[in-house]
Amino acid sequence: MTIDNTEGARAQIGVTGLAVMGSNIARNFARHGHTVALHNRSIAKTDALIEEHGSEGDFVRTETIEEFVAALQKPRRVLIMVKAGDPTDAVIEELASAMEPGDIIIDGGNALYTDTIRREASLRDRGLHFVGAGISGGEEGALNGPSIMPGGPKESYQALGPLLESIAAQVDGTPCCTHIGPDGSGHFVKMVHNGIEYADMQLIGEAYNLFRDALGYDADQVADVFTEWNAGDLESYLVEITAEVLRQKDAKTGKALVDVIVDAAEQKGTGRWTVKSALDLGVPVTGIAEAVFARALSGAREQRKAAVGLASGQLADKPADAAQFTEDIRQALYASKVVAYAQGFDQIAAGSAEYDWNLHPADLATIWRGGCIIRARFLNRIKDAYDENPKLPSLILAPYFRDAIETAIDSWRRVVSTATLLGIPVPAFASSLSYYDALRAERLPAALTQGQRDFFGAHTYERVDAEGKFHTLWSGDRSEVQA
Repeated sequence: MTIDNTEGARAQIGVTGLAVMGSNIARNFARHGHTVALHNRSIAKTDALIEEHGSEGDFVRTETIEEFVAALQKPRRVLIMVKAGDPTDAVIEELASAMEPGDIIIDGGNALYTDTIRREASLRDRGLHFVGAGISGGEEGALNGPSIMPGGPKESYQALGPLLESIAAQVDGTPCCTHIGPDGSGHFVKMVHNGIEYADMQLIGEAYNLFRDALGYDADQVADVFTEWNAGDLESYLVEITAEVLRQKDAKTGKALVDVIVDAAEQKGTGRWTVKSALDLGVPVTGIAEAVFARALSGAREQRKAAVGLASGQLADKPADAAQFTEDIRQALYASKVVAYAQGFDQIAAGSAEYDWNLHPADLATIWRGGCIIRARFLNRIKDAYDENPKLPSLILAPYFRDAIETAIDSWRRVVSTATLLGIPVPAFASSLSYYDALRAERLPAALTQGQRDFFGAHTYERVDAEGKFHTLWSGDRSEVQA
């Protein structure tokens, strides 16, 4: 139903930016009994939404920012769903100029968290609340229940939280939405979520590649395997849709659709942001980084075309026992997924410490159980692990995951070694295994690195048997002095 905006401030929430995500989340609010003010730069999109979906709830049609703001109850709550970057800044400025102290602006796009920190500070100085809210779930989630990660001032969540929680996915009666922390924390957490998503998708892709190139399975056979896996510990949204994608037939050729899609994966930038941030924080997110680089390599189509036919070597025969190798891949996939999530939570902990956000990993595992792209059965296990020990040094050290990896380790090694011997690329599987091996190693070659650094740059080193920093007089008598 459309409400005439001359009736005054009727809407509990406003949405500006009515592309697919914005339209769907506006409909979600309306379906849950909230009156929603609508605004878009092009009024045609507003009218199209009302014409097609006006029966789903109460919408207020507005044409100008002034009308839009006037239609909102106080404190005014406006959700921005526009392209990240300069367009977001432009809309924020237009809204802020029309709003009053105490009003709330929510950015629901994939904004870079440092931009959110800047925007929150600027609007705070003007008496406005700014909330950077990560929203995961794609078009379907926006309409039917996403996972929502709002940051910003704690007091703003008192007015905003009930609205967001009402439209979020629900798992065991708990909404997949909670106040994350101050300023840019919500968008930071969403960024890392997307980084984990990149790693998860790459690992699934490598598993598919092994079935295709090592075992000679066609798409339907691989789909059957993923369907079976989705009934067990690997149950997740991504595993579920993988089977559906693999079963889809191309109407034009009759072939499996996956076999006619160009093998160059695109990316919108959140994966790169995750890796850049991890580098700044000094956190090794090797699985996520390999996934980002794998997409970049897939897009290097001219280089790849020129390299076709380069020597591969083949030091092993293809696996003779398909059932055993299938189980090996399953175990390797699970163990590598654990590493991806462990690295993501390590990055979140580092970001929390750097920006004094006081983030709670168990809360994140809770709200990622439903609605979001990385929702999976084992997020319940992650929640349990952090509930039991909020200061867990690494997710890998939680008893359940430690046992799972110890069970999987031989399969994991067989998969990586077999793929390497057959010349099948498995960058995420391999880097995840190397990370695990480095983490558990008693001694790393970094000691040699420190010696080299001291030799050419006098950067000093520490000793295992004494406190303090030391330097060897490499160009002198090579005696050691305390720095």
